[in-house]
Amino acid sequence: MTESASNASPVSVRPLAKISLKWGMVEEPSLSVLEKFQLLRDLGYDGVELDSPNDLPFDEVLNARDKTGLDIPGLVNAVHWKRPLTDPDPSARQACVDSMVKALHDAKLYGATTVLLVPGVVNAGTSYKTAYARAGEEIAKILPAAEESGVSIALENVWNDFLLSPLEAADFVDRFNHPKLGWYFDVGNVLRYGRPTDWIEALGKRILKIDIKEYSLEKMNSEGPWKGFDVELGEGDCDWAAVNKALSDIGYSGWASIEVPGGDRRRLADLKKRVDRIAAL
Repeated sequence: MTESASNASPVSVRPLAKISLKWGMVEEPSLSVLEKFQLLRDLGYDGVELDSPNDLPFDEVLNARDKTGLDIPGLVNAVHWKRPLTDPDPSARQACVDSMVKALHDAKLYGATTVLLVPGVVNAGTSYKTAYARAGEEIAKILPAAEESGVSIALENVWNDFLLSPLEAADFVDRFNHPKLGWYFDVGNVLRYGRPTDWIEALGKRILKIDIKEYSLEKMNSEGPWKGFDVELGEGDCDWAAVNKALSDIGYSGWASIEVPGGDRRRLADLKKRVDRIAAL
């Protein structure tokens, strides 16, 4: 080893190392599947996440992935809101379980490594205690499919009135003690009631992937909670430099998926520039 090599500083790897977005954000209806994949690749994206189930021709998606080199890092379960794992109706819970089993096996075929799952919903018909019990029972039924497929279940924090504390979220994952269960941390979703850095610290290695969105506390206070999301990436109240440091502290360097209103080529190009600025902080 030369002296210059031995004294060289280690290469710094940014936490938000690979950038993806959600398929529904690509609002170019005249383009084919292949052309949409190529558009995202041309704009510098590393991947795109698909819903499951979806109506895209499977062979076309695989062909587009292989021809463009654009990865499909994960799938997003599209059943978990309408038929959550915590629903009072056993048939609804089973429908969600079945959708996850299929999504996990589909994800393997796509080359994805995670399926995003909302673990449950607390509402007037489902108490917090009941939701906790049901979610545990139903996730246990899905884990064998995760083992078989080799694809991880990634639970996400959303406005579902469930698992509201980062320590509780970490404990919920730990109760299963399973290598194929982790967390899909949504940075913007916690700003309404907490600090992203606290969640990152508590979840640690349980974080499998990151969702990127922005939030404005000023808009929340003046216009209502949902209006807090009506702000562009990098222009809200998320301290992205602190988020990057917290992710670095836990050793995270992986996928970050933009989840905001999409649009045409110009809009998607602007989003890529914005997330690149965030990632560099």
